[in-house]
Amino acid sequence: MKFNSLYRIIVIVFMSVKFFIQLETFRRKSKHSWNQERFQKLLKKQAKEYKEKAIRLEGLLVKLGQFLSTRADILPKVFLEEIEDLVDRVPSFSWAKAKRILEEEWSSNYEDIIKNVSERPVASASIGQVYRANLMTGEEVAIKIRRPNIRKIISADFKALRIVFWLMDKFTSYSNQLDLPKLYDEIRVVIEDELDFSKELKNGINFQERYKESTQYRIPHYISEWSTKKVLVMEWMEGARVTNLSYIEEQGINRKELARKLLKGFLEQLLQEGQFHADPHSGNILIQNDGTIVFIDFGMVGFIEASDALSIRKLITGVVLSQYDDVTDALDELRFLLPDSDKRQIEKAIKTLVTLFVEQDLTMMDEDTAEQVLREVQTLVNKQPIQLPSEFAFLGRAISTIIGILYTLDPSIDLIEEGKPIVQEWVEQSESSEERNDPTKIFRKIYGKLSSIENPLDRISDELNDHRTWEESVKRKESRSKSMLWNKHYSFFILLTSIIGFFISLSFQLDQLQLATSITGGVSFLFMLISGSREKRIWQKKESTK
Repeated sequence: MKFNSLYRIIVIVFMSVKFFIQLETFRRKSKHSWNQERFQKLLKKQAKEYKEKAIRLEGLLVKLGQFLSTRADILPKVFLEEIEDLVDRVPSFSWAKAKRILEEEWSSNYEDIIKNVSERPVASASIGQVYRANLMTGEEVAIKIRRPNIRKIISADFKALRIVFWLMDKFTSYSNQLDLPKLYDEIRVVIEDELDFSKELKNGINFQERYKESTQYRIPHYISEWSTKKVLVMEWMEGARVTNLSYIEEQGINRKELARKLLKGFLEQLLQEGQFHADPHSGNILIQNDGTIVFIDFGMVGFIEASDALSIRKLITGVVLSQYDDVTDALDELRFLLPDSDKRQIEKAIKTLVTLFVEQDLTMMDEDTAEQVLREVQTLVNKQPIQLPSEFAFLGRAISTIIGILYTLDPSIDLIEEGKPIVQEWVEQSESSEERNDPTKIFRKIYGKLSSIENPLDRISDELNDHRTWEESVKRKESRSKSMLWNKHYSFFILLTSIIGFFISLSFQLDQLQLATSITGGVSFLFMLISGSREKRIWQKKESTK
């Protein structure tokens, strides 16, 4: 059944609708007494169900789970922890199927082209799996073969995802932080590109050209002659996962130096115009015995426009030089701030956080005060109309993934300190030619700015009072729109029950279930409508007596 398109759509949408109802029900029941422990249990239960269905159905659910597993801005930590191992749980398909695809794509007996092939894959992922072999010339290669029927499966999954994203956009708070329609389009474009190995071939060749002169980073050589939309042939690269700490110790590689080198290599991708590796999990970054870093698998890449690269530099430089008006301007240029955003409040939040962590003033506070400051800042940011532009969704994922690897290699790494030399280079580019010839002036300017930052403890009280005044105005606006929010939640309730009824009838037609299934679904649907109408009347009565 998992290859049936309608079945997949029903399962995915029904699961999502159930999750929405559970969360909305919990939110309403816990309006006056929030139980964090029960909420965490609910999220964990949902995450387990998602993972089970992803492993069973495969396709987009696995790919989406891998994407979401590094997005703390979208999902809570307990959910992320449950689904983070999806990348290693994808079952492999048989060698017989792989061999058939090879011969169809090459229009020849595979034994005329390769030899010594491993009939068991060395890696299995959501889109394809990899085999080790030799060309007839003797060159050792890795052969990536696309999963059978994967395009049909993912096409059906995207229809389900479009419905789910539409529901999220119309009836959940995610629409305040994410441009969901654009995010859907971005995910679709990137994953459809990943299905076409000829595009991955092009990406790989571009990265190979980019690093051809490098002695610290390597990209495998791609063999265009035997690569197609379903088969990708490349140089076999020896090495271990970059997070294989025992291998790193055995080879005598300095973990701190390796972390710095990886940070430098990835910042060069992320903060310059052009492509960046959008899927840098540990399986796609290898470390060789001489300390060389190898980047592989360029099926998922992102692109930094020239104007965005300048704004990103402006943002980073603003943080290092404590020019926070530049930081908020850069966020605006990068389309993170919606028209109603209060730049002054956002600037204050960023200034407080950066100052606290750079000056390490958190150590000067007692635990309760530090938690209060961070909680106030988080509340402020969450209340602001801030969104994650869809074009940066994969950039955020790449950054969060690489940071996790860096802290695995060196738990004590100071990312701001290690990034300063790169910031220095950016600053130098904008200075006069005379100043560019004297790098010490740049460092003096950077450290002068940092040392001139006022102690946050002197202004914490004023800023928290300003924030509370602002928050009270927000609450007044929320109070005026309370009736509108009820209508939205009520409409959401009715729409979800309608969808459930619709898919129950579809499943009845699809699987020829007993008539009792449809009768039960219809009675449940009617009961939910009556209950919803009754609850609305009760709410309206309570409001009229206030």
